[in-house]
Order: sequence, then C-alpha cells, then structure tokens
Amino acid sequence: MSREQERAELHRTIWAMANDLRGSVDGWDFKSYVLGMLFYRFISENLAAHLNKFEREAGNADFDYAKLTDAEAELGREETVREKGFFILPSQLFCNVCRRADSDPNLNETLSTIFAAIENSAKGTESEPDFKGLFGDIDVNSNKLGASVQKRNETLVKILGTIADMKLGSDYADNNNDTFGDAYEFLMTMYASNAGKSGGEFFTPQEVSELLAKIAAAGRTSLNKVYDPACGSGSLLLKFAKVLGKDNVRQGFFGQEINITTYNLCRINMFLHDINYEKFDIALGDTLLEPKHWDDEPFDAIVSNPPYSIKWAGDTNPVLINDPRFSPAGVLAPNSKADLAFTMHMLSWLSTSGTAAIVEFPGVLYRGGKEQKIRQYLIDNNYVDTVIQLPDNLFFGVTIATCIIVLKKSKRDNATLFIDASKEFVHEGNKNKLAPENIERIYQAHAARRDEAHFAKLVPNAAIAENDYNLAVSSYVEQPDTREKIDIDELNARIAGIVERQAKLRAEIERLISQIA
Repeated sequence: MSREQERAELHRTIWAMANDLRGSVDGWDFKSYVLGMLFYRFISENLAAHLNKFEREAGNADFDYAKLTDAEAELGREETVREKGFFILPSQLFCNVCRRADSDPNLNETLSTIFAAIENSAKGTESEPDFKGLFGDIDVNSNKLGASVQKRNETLVKILGTIADMKLGSDYADNNNDTFGDAYEFLMTMYASNAGKSGGEFFTPQEVSELLAKIAAAGRTSLNKVYDPACGSGSLLLKFAKVLGKDNVRQGFFGQEINITTYNLCRINMFLHDINYEKFDIALGDTLLEPKHWDDEPFDAIVSNPPYSIKWAGDTNPVLINDPRFSPAGVLAPNSKADLAFTMHMLSWLSTSGTAAIVEFPGVLYRGGKEQKIRQYLIDNNYVDTVIQLPDNLFFGVTIATCIIVLKKSKRDNATLFIDASKEFVHEGNKNKLAPENIERIYQAHAARRDEAHFAKLVPNAAIAENDYNLAVSSYVEQPDTREKIDIDELNARIAGIVERQAKLRAEIERLISQIA
C-alpha cells in the first residue's frame, strides 16, 4: 500500500471513529478526548520504542519494555527523563491499559492517575514546562462522557479501543511519527470544519501554513529559530519541520498562545510530530502585554495568523507607547483593532536577515487613522516586502478574503511587490483551498519579484506614499478586461439588418390591415 493510500485509509478510519463516538460527547468538546488519547498512545509507543532500541542494540535482543515489572523499570527512570523529558511505567503504557480496560471498573481513575504521573515525572527537570498541565483538558470524570461512572468508563473503553485500532505503523524510524502527525492534523481539520468559528480561531489550513513557511524560509536550507506569537495549535510552526526538515531548525520552535486549551494542543502537536522537549518553547500568555521570549529574540523566520481585529489595551495603557516593539511607529494600533500591534511586535523581533509572513484581515491594508500612520512607518522604512491577496473562504469560520503581509528588514530594492492570488484556488466541499499548483505560482511570483500581467506588480514605495499608503492589492494590480470586445463594422451591419427587417415587417403589417379594411 502506498503512503497516500495509507493516509487515505487512516483518514477514513478517523472519520468513522468520530461519527461513531461523538454521539456521547458533542463534536468540538469531544476532540480533546480523541486527541488526548492519541497523544497518550503516541508517547507510550515512542518511549517503549526508544528503550527497546537502546537495549536491543546493546545485545538484549528479546528486551520488551512493556513486559517489564514497574520495579525493574524504575531503575532507569532518571536516565529516561533526562533523554526523553518524561517517564511512563510499563503498567501505565497505553497498550497495557487498553488490555485491561474492559475489566477495570475504575478506568477513569486509573487514567487520571496515569496522566498525573506522566506530568509529575518531569517535575524539577528541564522539561517540566513542556509537560505541566498537558493532560488538563482530558477530564475523564466529566459528565460529558456519561451520567454515571459506569457509563463514563464504557465511553472511555470505546475511545481507547478505537485509538488502539488505528493503523499508525510500527516502525518509528520509517513513518510512525509522520503518521501520528497526519492523524492529528486530519482530526484538527475535521473538527475545525465542523466547529465553525470556534475551530478557525486557532487552526490555519495546512496549505496556507505551507505557503507561509515557504515564503519565510525562501532560499534557505536551515534556520536557527522560528517563531509564532499567536501559535494556536502550532500548525504554522510545524510546517518548517516539513519544508526544511525538523533537524534544520537548529535551535528550535518558539511560540506563545493566550488560550490554555490551544496552548496544550500546541505542545501535544509538537510531541506528535516528534519534536522533543528541548527543541520547542511554547509559552502561555498575552503576547502583546506579556511577551515571554525577550531572551530568545530575534528570530530568523516568523509566521503567524493572529486573531483578527481583537481589542487590546492600546493607548489606555500609558506604558505601551514606550515599549520598544511599538514606539518606533510613534502611534499605537487602535484599541479596537490589535492587528497592526501584532505586526509591529513581529517586526521588532525579526532578525536583520529574517522574513516574517503574516496573515492579516484586509482592513489593515487601507483603513485610515492610526493604522495609516503605522503603514506609513512600515513603507517609509522599507519593511514591507510583499502583500498577497488570498482567495476568500479559505479559513474555517471566516468567509472573507484574507491577505498576507511579508516583512523584511534587509531588502534589495525600495519597492513593494503586490500579488493578486484571489483566483488561485480549487473548491472542495463548502470551502476553497490552495492546491499545490496555486501555492507554487504564488511562491514563484514572490521569489521572482517582477511584474506579471494581472497577477503581480512591483510598485516603488514613493508611489505608495502618493496613494496615501494604501496597501490594497486591487489598487496596484490591474484586473483583466473581461468586457466583450465590439466590432463596430459588424455592429453597424447588424443594426442595418434589424432596420431592414423592421421595414419589411411594417410593410407586411400595413398590407394585412389594408386587406382587412
């Protein structure tokens, strides 16, 4: 079976599983249990595979960590935590818990104890921040699973069984980590599409993530550090692992997220894509008011899909105008629209040779007032590299067409490239999607940085200033003339023919009238 066939089969299994199980727990809430159990299976198998490989390479050919006693396993706890960042006793491994699940009348409490033990295994170590509260959204005692302990345990048995039956491979060296990641991404896509706006708040479609990562990494085979200040479930950051290879992001993946549920999902997502704890730093908190990575900036590549036009403190907080991230523009983004506050934050933390690719709400391109003054700062200082108009209806819960603003601090010209990619999509179900050929065309236009009729236009910054710093793509990329071209001679001939036919009809009518009279 080919890799694509395996993926398609996996997706069908997940879809069937979700349809079968979500009757007990409604869609978006239920994803926490499915994703959480998927993560539990992943780290169990990941840890066992790591220890089995080590022992077997040392000559212990029959070693199987899952069959050890807990007492035997405890001897290696300290070294295992140092290498993997966490520890799971053999009796607490996913496979062993599944085997006993049907006969465990206290399954909910068993799982609760195991999840706490996994988190506690990292306490006092370098990996503690990456595991603290990681299972917080998997409430195995919730009434959402059932009205009684028995009903809750029946639902948990079903979830464990279906996760166990998912064909995720057995050879971690080949494809198992990618398969777990594929399963996670498909679940996120499926639940986001069904959840509407609540899902779209933190899920960026994979093809948009790929485009952003390709643009931010353009021309480079490796990067030191990548960053997303509103990282959601981490899909944008993880695209660098696929575009460049995770080992080519040398110092790791950095992000911040304000919502605790999605913060947990992002950390889970890192592990599911085999990004070990020392290679990522995901923080919880408000990026605009309490940024957590002052000691880590600047970043080589920044990608983000920050929340659209949310409220923030702005000029009600007298300290912010002196914040080095915002002060260079001489004005703060409006209190009711924080979009360009995120933009200024990313520009501030971008390295001199780096690139930031940011999904923006289209209003930031043309609105007046404070936003116009911030655009003036960006253009006058030659920080805007490219503005890309995307098709509408790409994002879950948002039908309006969004755009991408690409920022650079070191450009080779004093101009801004505008790309009209509003027609670059295929239609799938009730959404539009960037197909591979669409992504490639946009990427190549960005790299070429030259005019292309009705698609791309390189505009001197002086001309943008003359246009009141309006960055709307439609102001610079001319649309094709779709009006029907008229042949005047042919039109005159048609008119003459009509006049001649009218004369004949009138003559015929007059003849008929005279006969009647």
